[in-house]
Amino acid sequence: MRIGFLFNHHGGHQVAHALPVALKLQQRDHQARVSIFVSEGCEAEVRRLAAAHGKTRPEIVRLRPPSLLARAANKATGSALPADIVSTLHRNLDRFRNLDALVVPEKTSLLLKSLFGLKSLKLVHTRHGAGDRAIGFDKASGKFDLVLLSGEKIRDRLAQAELLKDDGHAIVGYPKFDLPPRPAGPRLFPKDRPTVLYNPHPSPALSSWYGMGPQILDWFAQSGDYNLIFAPHVMLFKKRLTASLSPFALGWNPRPRPEHHGHDHIIIDPASPASLDMTYTDAADIYIGDASSQVYEFIRRPRPCIFLNPRRINWQGNPDFAHWRAGTVVETIDELAAALAKTPLLSTAMHERQEDMFRYSFDLQERPSSERAADAILAYMARQ
Repeated sequence: MRIGFLFNHHGGHQVAHALPVALKLQQRDHQARVSIFVSEGCEAEVRRLAAAHGKTRPEIVRLRPPSLLARAANKATGSALPADIVSTLHRNLDRFRNLDALVVPEKTSLLLKSLFGLKSLKLVHTRHGAGDRAIGFDKASGKFDLVLLSGEKIRDRLAQAELLKDDGHAIVGYPKFDLPPRPAGPRLFPKDRPTVLYNPHPSPALSSWYGMGPQILDWFAQSGDYNLIFAPHVMLFKKRLTASLSPFALGWNPRPRPEHHGHDHIIIDPASPASLDMTYTDAADIYIGDASSQVYEFIRRPRPCIFLNPRRINWQGNPDFAHWRAGTVVETIDELAAALAKTPLLSTAMHERQEDMFRYSFDLQERPSSERAADAILAYMARQ
């Protein structure tokens, strides 16, 4: 049996959601040939995490790069369109055609069936993150042969949208939580202050960065009360022009200004491994965000959360913003400052709410999630 894992993106943020499954699958079934296909944007993170797992040495195959025309289209549009990702799929069809199944953490790979004609290839979706955004429950989410789910929340929302196949889904937990322990590093900050993580999403329709992000950095630069980790979604600064699909929006992306750098109480980290492997979500005392699913990784250990709503979205009762129930929602810088002043401790009620939200999002058991996911793939393929 030939099973491939595909990492074809501009950044490495999806790798931890599927690579642990590939490594566990290789350990559990020596009859399955596991190949890991990587594009340029993901290769470094794949190799870093594979090396950190130690004994297992997977076959890592570098994909043929996108065409010159696709690269030119990317440059012309400020990388707003995924022309290079689609071109990479097309230029590597011979590799995918020889597989029985391909495991992916994203949805662009559905083009292998719909556009490029690989009808017999079984596509397995690990998803990435356990967030609430509407795009995670669109029609494309129901077109995979097998979908691996982190917990009941994802199952329930897909079921409500009539996107679950009876024999095409399995709750397996969250393989990202199976990452090996990180080696102890240096202190993040020289002074012991409450540490705040600001983690905006790249979507111009939902992110707080476009409307108030630079002003938030201004506020923390002038404040001596907090340490700040500014670690946005790694795709925020990958593109000059960012497009979001659900809902549709375009946004020109401002960068942090020079005066935001050089402070001993501020870390600005747009895309290092520490922003991918939960280093910052583990280190922070307070979370500030908007639409990123990383908040669910943060509340694995309940702590105060603040959510930014500069567009004054009517969010209450909307399942796409269910994560905002884990904290305080503010609309202005002044409201943010007031909320920070009130959050040295988490209330008992909010602590219990975060625990409930975490359990609903992640079905974690004694068996590692990556092992459960590997077994689900093998069981599905055996039924075929």
